[in-house]
Amino acid sequence: MFDSTENRMTIAAAAFCLGGILLFVGMAGIALITQTGESGANGLFDAYIWRVTRFTLLQAGLSTALSILFAMPVARALARQASFPGRIWMLRLMALPLGLPALVAALGLIEVWGRQGILNHVLSAMGQQPISVYGLFGILLAHVFFNMPLAARLMLAGIERIPAEYWRSSANLGMGSLAIFRFIEWPAVRGLLPGIAGLIFMLCATSFTLVLTLGGGPAASTIEVSIYQALRFDFDPPRAIALSGLQVALTGALLVALRFLAPSPEEGQTSGRAARRFDGLSRLSRLADRTWLALALLFVGLPFAAIAASGLQADLPRLVSEAAFRRALATSAAIALPSAIISVVMAGLMIRAQRLLVARRRREMPARLFAGTIGASTSFILLAPPVVLGAGWFLLLRPFGDVARFAPFVVIAINALMALPFVHRVLAPAMATHAARTERLAASLGIHGFHRLRWIDWPALRKPLLMALSFALALSLGDLGAVALFGSQDLATLPWLLYSRMGSYRTADAAGIALMLGLICLVLTVLGTAGEKQAEGRGA
Repeated sequence: MFDSTENRMTIAAAAFCLGGILLFVGMAGIALITQTGESGANGLFDAYIWRVTRFTLLQAGLSTALSILFAMPVARALARQASFPGRIWMLRLMALPLGLPALVAALGLIEVWGRQGILNHVLSAMGQQPISVYGLFGILLAHVFFNMPLAARLMLAGIERIPAEYWRSSANLGMGSLAIFRFIEWPAVRGLLPGIAGLIFMLCATSFTLVLTLGGGPAASTIEVSIYQALRFDFDPPRAIALSGLQVALTGALLVALRFLAPSPEEGQTSGRAARRFDGLSRLSRLADRTWLALALLFVGLPFAAIAASGLQADLPRLVSEAAFRRALATSAAIALPSAIISVVMAGLMIRAQRLLVARRRREMPARLFAGTIGASTSFILLAPPVVLGAGWFLLLRPFGDVARFAPFVVIAINALMALPFVHRVLAPAMATHAARTERLAASLGIHGFHRLRWIDWPALRKPLLMALSFALALSLGDLGAVALFGSQDLATLPWLLYSRMGSYRTADAAGIALMLGLICLVLTVLGTAGEKQAEGRGA
């Protein structure tokens, strides 16, 4: 245990952080509610709003179905072919989309699937009509690019938890591929599907950057993009307020569904012996598995290759020497670093305070309520996406003059809050394990305060802390949603500069910026996972 003074300081600091979160989100919500008025209430019945809502749900549902449909054979192929050369690199490649900024990924998909892309050149050579990457097709393509690898890795983890005895029994019984899928693999994956589908549906329903870039117009607009357009171009606060209310309600319903749908991890039924599979050895099975793996490799890898190829063709020395690029890089760093540090510090304090309250087994209602509120705070943040928070603060600050004066602080706060759930997920297990191992011994030796932090906490938690910091930095550097409403010549981040160059058809500059931004974020993501054990079947 910590000494009583340290306990009180930790709990007080966590209470300050929690109060700041509630105040920041609550004031944005109050700004939206108080300015609703009769026109905002009537706006809920606007045909345009309901059309946008229907399209949001349609594209999210289709994206979820396609991601799971294509992830299933890829996960099965990876599970059956557990020793082919390059399998670990295939798994690492499928983890890369999670660290790639959405705007950079959109540009890579345009390079492959766009009018002048690789695929249309092939179709043109075959005498076929070109395809358009904009509209519903482009949105579905981008969402599958991000979420199919995620779903495949989660399914693979479920399949690899199947006890080894099942595979030996299936071989002894002479079960074929279809029977193995029906009686062994499908029961293991079926329990994971609701949670995977709910997670992907929520990510797609709250998608902003991909829809803004690939939507192609009002006919393919989601709720978040419509909020941005209502304030940025139309300046229609009542419509933005009505849309924000719908977005919060939709996100809340999805979070509630996720809480019930997400399965708890199952324990294996064996002593941990490595499972050896006997299926997938026939020529037909190997051909089918290699075909799916090759298609997945092309689908995920080609946009990365296209980004690198087009970016290297840009005039990178000239681009780096431009004042606009240097300002955008400095602005991105000035926003990302404070937001990442704030997010990591807040998560660490709140995790430690919650553990103190639970460990002391306090039975007072305020203590129990406070501990529960800390635990639910990360989910509470997800209720308000960046565009909704930005819309609330945009309306709140408008009476005070030029909103641009306050924009950097608002963007830093939004980015810190958006990274908090991911930082919490990284730090919470590590801090719980560390406390269980060292808390009693440190208390018995009288080690506390700065000495405990220096000699006990920092050596053990250095890797997860740096991992959380690198993830938070990558998220903030690649985010466009928070800065979308406030972006201007005076507040231009790298994603905003990239979006501006794409909008002005300066494709060579856009490719160069995308390459550098993507490399920065991917390096941060790789550094964040450098301390992890390299488990091939890991699903997260």
